[in-house]
Amino acid sequence: MSRYTGPVCRLCRRETAASKTGEKIKLFLKGDRCLSRKCAVERRGTAPGQKTQGKQRQKTSEYGRQLREKQKMRRYYGVHETQFANYFREAARVPGQTGRTFLQMLERRLDNVVYRLNLAASRSQARQLVTHRHFRVNGKLVNVPSFIVKPGDVLSIGERSLKSPVFAANLEVAGSRRPPEWLEWNDTEKTGKVVQLPSREQIDTPVDEQLIVEFYSR
Repeated sequence: MSRYTGPVCRLCRRETAASKTGEKIKLFLKGDRCLSRKCAVERRGTAPGQKTQGKQRQKTSEYGRQLREKQKMRRYYGVHETQFANYFREAARVPGQTGRTFLQMLERRLDNVVYRLNLAASRSQARQLVTHRHFRVNGKLVNVPSFIVKPGDVLSIGERSLKSPVFAANLEVAGSRRPPEWLEWNDTEKTGKVVQLPSREQIDTPVDEQLIVEFYSR
């Protein structure tokens, strides 16, 4: 499957420009850089493109709002269109609120769990670390970023990977930052545990999942 290799700051600027409230939308695709003055949204919050400056904002249709929200959520988690739609179809088959189940599935992706445990600066770095065979789930090597974790699963880092300079800074951050309540980090053993399924209140993704449900229910 192809992946986006263009400048990721354009994606945040696009979402910020499309925001009706005028708030700055950050997808945190570059990790801590997004919190600094170098963030493209802070320096230039207009939509990407040479002819966008000074252009009046057009009224957005209901379909446009749904599409924009879908694109924002897809880019936030770094999931491609086909895989994103497959997640929704799978969530729709589960009894209960489809939007909440859909969001839970994306949160439980292994690359996102690595990011939430502060073992990577961004989700893109987390995907790379998973692909490069640095992590184990319940003692078994898993190199698939889309692997869905379950409550009770324990994530650990390979012995050789622990000695790698790549993890030196990441482990220091993991020990100093608290993960979401549905995850648990053991700084002594350098392991993470999935305590429970994440509730909506424990997911800080700035999206309206109901708009996405409406988009796929057309």
